[in-house]
Amino acid sequence: MISSNRPLSPHLQVYRPQITSTLSILHRLTGIALAAGTLLLTYWLVAAASGPEAFATAQGLIGSFIGRLLLFGWSIALFYHLCNGIRHLVWDAGYGFEIEAATRSGWMVVGASVVLTLATWALGYAMMGGA
Repeated sequence: MISSNRPLSPHLQVYRPQITSTLSILHRLTGIALAAGTLLLTYWLVAAASGPEAFATAQGLIGSFIGRLLLFGWSIALFYHLCNGIRHLVWDAGYGFEIEAATRSGWMVVGASVVLTLATWALGYAMMGGA
């Protein structure tokens, strides 16, 4: 076996992350977060079907600070994954591959994800009476 002292490509000391590579990694991570969050949602639904005590326990967990933080993370992962999936569908149609267009659409995905998440949570709190 011949070994080489050459650095792997791209070398981490030279490579600067780009928006497209960062969002690609984030897309994979949000997919994992959605799977984990769906387990929490499933637990809540099973608890609701299991009776008042089980539901109260699940509601206590989800209503806690940690539970709401997890739900917030799940919702931003959901909206990011959705918006970036739409971006990929546009790419699949053959549009938006130019560097400027890819960068612009990447920032649009980030912005839309934040706006959709905040709007959903604001609407949810308004419907609950600000609880």
